Amino acid sequence: MSEGRLVYEKRDAVAQISFDNPSAHNALTHRMWCDLRDVCRQIAQDSSIRAVTFRGVGGKAFISGTDISGFVSFTSGRDGIAYERHIDECMAAVDALPMTTIAIIEGWAVGGGLNIFSAADIRIATPDARFASPLGRTIGNCLSMSSCARIAGAIGVTMAKRMLLLGEVISAQEMMGRGVLYNVVDAGGLDAAVEALCQRAVSNAPLTTRVSKEMIRRLSTANLPNIDDLIEQVYGSEDFKRGVQNFVAKNKGVPQWSGT
Repeated sequence: MSEGRLVYEKRDAVAQISFDNPSAHNALTHRMWCDLRDVCRQIAQDSSIRAVTFRGVGGKAFISGTDISGFVSFTSGRDGIAYERHIDECMAAVDALPMTTIAIIEGWAVGGGLNIFSAADIRIATPDARFASPLGRTIGNCLSMSSCARIAGAIGVTMAKRMLLLGEVISAQEMMGRGVLYNVVDAGGLDAAVEALCQRAVSNAPLTTRVSKEMIRRLSTANLPNIDDLIEQVYGSEDFKRGVQNFVAKNKGVPQWSGT
């Protein structure tokens, strides 16, 4: 896994966050996750910012997933609980942004990319965009309760089940048809479409935006159950170890799961 980096720029009232790891299809390293958390906390305190964009560098992928090299050192399911809590902490900083957030999707939005995509208020994509969370066909882990609620809330329970239970890849056209995407725009017109979206978001009353987002956030996260027992079961399994070994070895095909 290459180093990768998160790039933050502020242009007038718009904060631009870019995921820069194109050699790995913008997969997020541990450092990039931490930087995302810290930058979002910084942005949340800047009242001059009215919109935030998220975009992958290179035009081929938004985010292709997360660097799983650290999974090799996991010794028990408790490591999985700690990992998911770290991801929840980073994603909570994205959720807490009080201004309009816009995800710009070119190419793949997979795993952690789907999570960040789901956290965005508005989503725009190119026709070649693809969305997936193929945990059951790669390393055999699971989502946290917060991540599951976020993704299912954004794309719908039925589509979330297709991704998680069947490993399906969903096209931009289907996402658009189901109302998940604001628009699908050819690459040549994407920058102009994003600029128009940002200007519309910037012109909205900031308190209306802030309060409306917080209402929806509280509604979406109220009374989520504790699922540490489920996460520990999955991350402590032989299947998870087998999946990680298979993935790191770059073996093609779905591992032979045993259910233990």
